[in-house]
Amino acid sequence: MSTPPLASGPEGSDALRPLLDTVLHALAEGTAARGGPLPAGGPAHVAERLRTALGDPLPHHGSPDALHTLVRALAEGAADPADPLCAAHLHCPPLAVATAADLAASALNPSLDSWDQAPAASELEALLTRALADLVYGDPDDTSHTSGTEGTKDTEETKLAQGTRGAEGTRGAQGDALVTTGGTESNQLALLLARERHHGIQLVCGANAHHSLHRATWLLGLPEPVVLPTPAGTLDPAALDSALSDLRGPLLVAATAGTTDAGLIDPLPDIADLCAAHGARLHIDAAYGGGLLFSDRHRGKLDGLARADTVTLDLHKLGWQPVAAGLLAVRDPTDLTPLTHRADYLNADDDTEAGHPDLLGRSLRTTRRPDILKIAVTLKTLGRHGIGHLVDQVCAHAHELADLTAAHPGFELYDHPVISTVLFRPEGATDDTVAAVRRTLLDQGRAVLGRATLDGRRWLKATLLNPHTRPGDLATLLKLVEGHTPR
Repeated sequence: MSTPPLASGPEGSDALRPLLDTVLHALAEGTAARGGPLPAGGPAHVAERLRTALGDPLPHHGSPDALHTLVRALAEGAADPADPLCAAHLHCPPLAVATAADLAASALNPSLDSWDQAPAASELEALLTRALADLVYGDPDDTSHTSGTEGTKDTEETKLAQGTRGAEGTRGAQGDALVTTGGTESNQLALLLARERHHGIQLVCGANAHHSLHRATWLLGLPEPVVLPTPAGTLDPAALDSALSDLRGPLLVAATAGTTDAGLIDPLPDIADLCAAHGARLHIDAAYGGGLLFSDRHRGKLDGLARADTVTLDLHKLGWQPVAAGLLAVRDPTDLTPLTHRADYLNADDDTEAGHPDLLGRSLRTTRRPDILKIAVTLKTLGRHGIGHLVDQVCAHAHELADLTAAHPGFELYDHPVISTVLFRPEGATDDTVAAVRRTLLDQGRAVLGRATLDGRRWLKATLLNPHTRPGDLATLLKLVEGHTPR
């Protein structure tokens, strides 16, 4: 039996080329067989088709057709975010150039837990995370932004944090960023860093906050969060002021820039003012809304973001990256000191003293793939202006859908969108009817819409992240909902 070829090395490209042709043909065949944004037939039918394609998952003898068979089956049974009628979640269609870069990362297979496994990738990550931190925090020489935490100091702690910076070497203490698997990991890291900085922390957040913050308090052994009601969908500064006045001890306020349900943005400047006045630390979950930083038209919606101690970003939302492409930006790099860790086979003292960068303090994970490559390729290919243009497009599509909905007598619009999420429901429908219409469209494979509960009612949710969506697609979406709503 011959030894299978490898993806990298001198013969890697030649080995991959025919396999890529197989994959591309299988993707095209599976997409055509699906014929829409989602496979028809519902969960049971999809599961049966997949089981048939897979057969014995651990056969005694392999099959040369396995790649084609399983890729085709996966494509046929996929929810395709590139279909304009697939608009339920913060799940973007990835850019082709980013996907191609991800292939290169998979083929080379660097692991960012030590420099000798990822020499170039570690330098690339150091350079790009600094640039993205500067995007969040502005001019690295501007130290005017303050909140209720200690200022940066040229201490041994600062030098230690700078040492984890890797190949970039000595730098000032104005902003840094870590690569994560997404918003959940970023939010967990933000709470961990706050806990370690202040020897314990009490989280204060709105009912609109992402569920990962609640899970993080459980995971880290923190007290149950103080959750403030958000009847209007955003954190109310008056309610926050009252809560901060009553609470004692180190406090962490978590605000949201782009809620999962409606894409709403908390009043960030007011919240930052209150955190400064009460000596509270501020984290902003901008996993969704952070992409607005690339847009000259919409960046102003994030005023106040740079005053946060930590910021969650997620470029597999408004960044058009394949999963995963998360980041946590920190205003003070000394906050990263608790992540410092020693393992002699990865970051021995004599190696780091000899100039080999220490990467182990850049994550709680050990093995890490170079997700930074696809981000770097995308930003270098499109530039900030190009990404900003995509952001502007999807925001404009959301306003178009909202206008169509508001003008249609058969629908009720929740509100005009802040980012690219539109909530609507058939006029006069019950909550059960709204849920049933959504499931019917899913099971028929006709459209993929989400659901959200606001003001005590259930809404259909369209999250528009496809820049290729056309006005006709938006009209089709409404017609499908209308046609499946009982009268």
